[in-house]
Amino acid sequence: MIYEMTIQVRVSDIIEGQRYYETLLNKAPDFTPHEGFAEWELIPNCWLQVAEGIPTEGNGPIRLGVVDIYAEKKRLMEFLKIEEFEIQEREEVPLKWATFSDPWGNRLGLFEYKDEENKKEKLELLVRR
Repeated sequence: MIYEMTIQVRVSDIIEGQRYYETLLNKAPDFTPHEGFAEWELIPNCWLQVAEGIPTEGNGPIRLGVVDIYAEKKRLMEFLKIEEFEIQEREEVPLKWATFSDPWGNRLGLFEYKDEENKKEKLELLVRR
């Protein structure tokens, strides 16, 4: 079940990039978990991430929120024949994430909240809609 989405763009200078997106979105980031990264909730459960790095024209990744990232990884590898991909996590980030490519080279991914209570709250919001 997909219940949330993030979209990421890269900028070569996070200070200038964050300033640009603050102006564009008319607000400060909702979340800055570590240096070189800022995130805005655009609409409920839809986030724009701005990360410092080498910009890639037309590339994501677009990550979809899932309840169990390991089960989804297994399902995708089995049914879509996606090659092995690594699930990432950092102590200061409240979720696990993974990135892979579709057959055309578009970068996609999954993410799962680490905290079960947070995950439960997100799913309850979905049910109420």
